[in-house]
This record gives sequence, structure tokens and C-alpha cells, in this order.
Amino acid sequence: MLHRHPILSLVTGAYLVFVGWLTLSPQPTGPANALISRLLDGLHRRGYAEWLDYNRLEFLLNVGMFVPIGIFLLLLFGAGGWWVAGLASLAMTIGIETAQRGIPGRVSDPRDLVANTLGAVIGVSVALVLTLPATLRRRQLRRPASHTRALKAPR
Repeated sequence: MLHRHPILSLVTGAYLVFVGWLTLSPQPTGPANALISRLLDGLHRRGYAEWLDYNRLEFLLNVGMFVPIGIFLLLLFGAGGWWVAGLASLAMTIGIETAQRGIPGRVSDPRDLVANTLGAVIGVSVALVLTLPATLRRRQLRRPASHTRALKAPR
């Protein structure tokens, strides 16, 4: 799998390193959180995105962060391995949330488990839809010639 798709494997690995750095490094407090709060306050004062608070934004960002993981894993495992991509994403999320318990400033949150898994499922689904034409073509080419002739023969 990895030797057949070396560039995709490198991109996937780089993205997973980025996600690991983002989720497993000590949580910054202060300026980053203050900036996000100021941006949300500015939007709310102007009447935009009043439904969006810090917790909802964090949930949506967690979903968005795992969409590429679902896409990359499905592309690596293939359409037939959609369930492997889903389980690998879930295992990755469980691993991250478990590891966060021992990292200063990090909080393991069950909502993150839901958001990350939802993002991966969305990613797997998007990749399945995008690869469907190629998957159908490959299946058509794999059919034996006699099976194809039998389907085309008049009855």
C-alpha cells in the first residue's frame, strides 16, 4: 500500500505529524485563545455568526481537522477498505484523547472523540463519492469477458 502510493503516503504522514503536533503539544493559553475570543466578539457585535461560540467553533475545527485524515486513509486503503480507514481514524482519535490526559494544559474531552470521528467519516464519505467513477471502471474491467458477453447477448 505505502510503496504503491509513495507521494500520497508522504503527504498523509506529514499531515498526521501536523495533527500530532497540534493535538499533543502543550496547549497554549493566553494570546491564541484571547485572539479567537476577540474575533468571535467582533463577529457577534456586527450581528454575524451569533450562534457560534468558542465551544462550537472548537468542535467544528476538530471536525474539519479530521476530514483530510478520512480522505487520505481511504485513498491509501482503497474504496474496499473504507471500514479500515474509519476504524484507523477512530483508533487515532482514541489514542490522541488518551495521550492528552498526561499532557499539561490538555484536556481529554469526549466531544473531541465525537468531532474527530465525525470529521473522519465525512472525509471517508467524500473520498468514496469522489473515487466512485474510478472504482466502477475498475470493477467493469475486472469482469471476465464471458460474463460481459452474457450480459450483452439478446435473449
